Amino acid sequence: DARSSHLDRLRLRLADFPVVALLGPRQVGKTTLARQLAASWDGPVTLFDLEDPEHLARLADPAFALRSLRGLVVLDEIQWRPDLFPLLRVLADRPDCPARFLILGSASPELMRQSAESLAGRVGFHDLEGFGLDEIGVGDLDARWLRGGFPRALLAANEAASVEWRAALIRTYLERDLAQLGFALPAATMRRFWTMLAHYHGQTWNGSELARAMGVTDKTVSRWLDVLEGTFLVRRLRPWHANIGKREVKAPKVYIADTGLLHSLLGIATYDALLAHPKCGASWEGLIVLELARRSGVGRDGAWFWGVHTGGELDLLILRGSERIGFEVKLTRSPAVTPSMRSAREVLKLDHLYVVCHGSEPPWPLAKGITAFPAGNLCRKPAVS
Repeated sequence: DARSSHLDRLRLRLADFPVVALLGPRQVGKTTLARQLAASWDGPVTLFDLEDPEHLARLADPAFALRSLRGLVVLDEIQWRPDLFPLLRVLADRPDCPARFLILGSASPELMRQSAESLAGRVGFHDLEGFGLDEIGVGDLDARWLRGGFPRALLAANEAASVEWRAALIRTYLERDLAQLGFALPAATMRRFWTMLAHYHGQTWNGSELARAMGVTDKTVSRWLDVLEGTFLVRRLRPWHANIGKREVKAPKVYIADTGLLHSLLGIATYDALLAHPKCGASWEGLIVLELARRSGVGRDGAWFWGVHTGGELDLLILRGSERIGFEVKLTRSPAVTPSMRSAREVLKLDHLYVVCHGSEPPWPLAKGITAFPAGNLCRKPAVS
């Protein structure tokens, strides 16, 4: 099973915490993963889908419905019932801990603030994103880039079916999900903002410019960005400050979190159209940067980018203890060492710099401390470290 590593990690989390939150965007496979876990669970299992009226009726008196349950209890789409979090805290604190609760959500703890406050110290988190490069074969790399990582988009019968599914996901999110999460934002306005973000993909955040284009305040576009990030559809990468006396970039970079959604927002339907599009290089950068950040295991506190206004830059800096690993992403099969790479390696005191390029050949040295690393090596293989 391509997602067996996620199952293993969920089991470990459930052994350590009375409540485990499985978080990720809608339609990414959380329910499927939870059902796989339930099928292998040694003991009673109870599942609640909080979008199902029949299941909601069973939770009319949640304390009565949940208190007597034993084994594994799955609550799917927990963001629709934030009132359950205080009850989960009480149930998690029982001395005999007769039940473990797996809660599935499509919004971050920051958006579900009550979960962070009510379950502090009692909940373990596991993020589920689209198919990673380690979950596909080398031959599927370009399809994963074009279609994105959502299972039904990647595994669609053809390109037209993949495009249609992604368009439906975008429409459902804008027309239904945002309202159900409590955000009274017109779908047309939010689509325009999301599309504009797609054109800024891989660039540093410029809220003032976007606010002027949308005819709103800086604070408003920042709130919209928070919503998209909080529902796992946009990622921000923070800037690293080396304090070198130069004008360093201080705004975060913004990426559409899934390349398939990025391409749908940009109107890219085929691989040939992708290669001809001005955002092609930025799209490839986003695919690799977000993959490496996820695979590094350092979370959002250990992944950065670096840049100075005079031109030096590094696409990704991973901090693991005292180790500093740099990554530069190039859409080419024959990368070369640039002055910017040498500057980044020297200024940031990198232990090693990897230039991640297209292709599937074994890695090869480019210079002392700099290695070319074809992206195909990320497919079903451990990430570089």
